[in-house]
Amino acid sequence: MEKEQKQAIKELAELLHENNLSEIDYESNGVHIRIVGPKPAPVPPTVAPVAVPPVAGVPAVAANNPVPAPRAEKPVVKAENNLVSPMVGIVYLAKDPSSPNFVKVGDTVSVGQTICLIEAMKTFNPIKATKSGKIVAVLVESGSPVEYNQPLFELE
Repeated sequence: MEKEQKQAIKELAELLHENNLSEIDYESNGVHIRIVGPKPAPVPPTVAPVAVPPVAGVPAVAANNPVPAPRAEKPVVKAENNLVSPMVGIVYLAKDPSSPNFVKVGDTVSVGQTICLIEAMKTFNPIKATKSGKIVAVLVESGSPVEYNQPLFELE
């Protein structure tokens, strides 16, 4: 191995360490060098158990057996009555913050009517109703992320 190559390897290893990188690839004059650093140590959890003094009449819970927080109950929605998202993105219920929502609870929609916008890759896509009916529930908040096939509105 030439002196230049040894120096290049040494400098790349220093860069790897100084910049906390996992690997470096370098190629020059037909010579390819790849340096892979050690795997990072696992990150310890940031939330530690907290001891809570007992309350009269309430059984104590061990710190290493935390009780899960209760989940907010989601309304049961019949899938056949949903207007769903055809894509992943950010949903907007109005065309801009000063405009009224495209639809609201109590409105009757028809097939092809714009019901919201979904922003995906910096493009605002009008979402059209695929079914006719009366809006009985808005299942998303404006500005929230939505997944493919996620219910947006429930129809009656």
